[in-house]
Formats: sequence, structure tokens, C-alpha cells
Amino acid sequence: MRKTITFGIPCYNSAEYMDHCISSILDGSGRAEDVQIVIVDDGSVKDNTAEKADEWQERYPDIIKAVHQPNGGHGIAVLSGLKNADGVYYKVVDSDDWLDADALQALLAKLREFIETDTRVDLVITNYVYEHVEDGKQNVVDYGFALPKGKIMGWDQIGHFNMSQNLLMHSLCYRTDVLRRGGIPMPAHTFYVDNIYAYVPLPRCETLYYLDVDLYRYFIGREDQSVNESVMTSRIDQQLRITRIMMHSYHLYDDIKSRKLRNYMLNYFTLMMAVCSIFSKLSDKPGAEDNLKAIWCELQHYDEKMYARARRGLVGIATNFPTETGKKVTIGIYHIAQKLVKFN
Repeated sequence: MRKTITFGIPCYNSAEYMDHCISSILDGSGRAEDVQIVIVDDGSVKDNTAEKADEWQERYPDIIKAVHQPNGGHGIAVLSGLKNADGVYYKVVDSDDWLDADALQALLAKLREFIETDTRVDLVITNYVYEHVEDGKQNVVDYGFALPKGKIMGWDQIGHFNMSQNLLMHSLCYRTDVLRRGGIPMPAHTFYVDNIYAYVPLPRCETLYYLDVDLYRYFIGREDQSVNESVMTSRIDQQLRITRIMMHSYHLYDDIKSRKLRNYMLNYFTLMMAVCSIFSKLSDKPGAEDNLKAIWCELQHYDEKMYARARRGLVGIATNFPTETGKKVTIGIYHIAQKLVKFN
């Protein structure tokens, strides 16, 4: 049977929570045979993730495929899921997250409609929900003011995205052939590759559709999560690596013809440079400030227009105040934003 969608689930020592993720997709889809789940065991050795993946495949051989690979990191696991995908569409679901059943049914109905009517839509966007472990509260990220609802559109028809509305991996459901065409430059053993996944393929998407449902439930607040502040600070070198890949993917003013898409991507990239600035200032690693100066210098040499947008705009100024006092102000601004938006 032709698969409508493949859900790729990267798993690394995920035995404690992967069952909830997988069950949410099976139950929410009604175990539909046009749904595929690819569980990617990314070299797990500390628990029985690999055995669980095989057990799930044995229980649902027509729906679930277990893939085992040497440890390569989140990005390589995402690519392995994509390589093994049989679905017309592809969506990544991290193993500690889950999907809402009603929203999943709505997504499947819309994707089936596109396929049955031979209507090509390259990217379907849905909302996601921060599920905060520390207080049990939820924060819904939707795109109601940025995107027309229930309408096939091109990039020139999008509105303005505010800083809390970036199209993250959680909100994206790509056509599989869009992702395979041109590839995705995911480095091994590197966190934060979801930013590449949510940035590099966008110009390949000629048509998009916003389905206003709260599909993806993003579990946040665990101390070992990659978005925890102390963890992000300790991995600033990986944040710089990801941002460099995004930088060199496009000369945005020359390569992106749609003005609205260009502005969106410029704002996203500016935010990535701001993250580099903030966590370099929070870091106590030797050379952190020098490495920050180096990436700004690299950007200026690579593309003066992109540099001017990222460094001389309000966000660039606010995250790069000079002197020790300015550094404290930058960190203070970040902590205020952190409390308001609760993004880690």
C-alpha cells in the first residue's frame, strides 16, 4: 500500500519514553496502513532501545520499520529515517515528544486529499505545543497572524513572523522528494541540527499549506535536554558549527528571489547569530569570545549584506553590547525573554 506519510523517530538510549511517542502515532492514526513509522536506533548501548525498536516492528510489520546504525547523532538519524521513508510526506518526531490524536487525524485527512487529487503541496505547517515538565503548563506556538489558514500558497503570500514564531522542525511536514532533492547538510555528532532542517530546504518548497491544529507536543524542561541553558552553553562550539552551515548555504540577497521568504530567512539567521552571541557570553570556556568574534568576521567576509542585517539591526545590537557592563545587559535581556517565552 502506498504510504501517505513517514514519521522518522530518532532514538538514542530512548527506552524510557519512546513507547509513548510511538503509541501516540499508532493510536492517533488508528493504525492506518498508509502511515509508516521508521524507528532509527542511533547506536544505543545504555538501554534496550534497539530491542524495543525490533519488538515494535514485529508487532506492526506493515507500519513500523526498525533501522539500526552506529551512533552518528541526531542529524544522521534524521537522514536515515528519510532514506528509509516510503511516504509521500516525511515528518520527524523526537522520541521524547508525541503527537495529538485529533490533530494527527486532521493532518492525515489533508495529506490524503492532496495525494488523491494530485495536488502538489511541498510543505504542510502545523502548530506545536511546549509541554513544560517543571510546572505542567503549556505554551502553544501557532502561525495565525503569519500564514493564511487552510489555503495553498506560495512564499509571496505569507505574512510577518514574530521572533517566537519561527518554523521549527516540530511544525514542518515536508514532501519527501523535496528533502531528498539537494540533500540536507547534517553534520554527525552535533546537536541543534533541527535548525538546518528547518532552514535549508525552505527555498525548494514552492507551495505550502497551513493547517491550524496543535499537532506536535514538545516535551521541555528536563535537565539533560539539548535546549537546557547550561547544556547549550557547554555546547556553544556545536551552535557555532550549525550557524556556519546555515550561513554558507545561501547568499540570501542573491539566491532567494521571494522577498518575503528572504526576510523570513534573514530573521531566522539573525536569531541564530544572536544565540551564538548570547551563549558565547554565558560560556566560561577559554576562547569563547574569540570564537564569537571569528564567526562575525567570517560572516562579514562571506556576505556584507547578511552581516549588516544580523549585526547592525536591533537584535544584533542588543546581543552584542561592548564592555563587561554591556555583556551583563545582553545576558539580562536574554533571561527576560526566556521567562516570557519559556523556550528552554
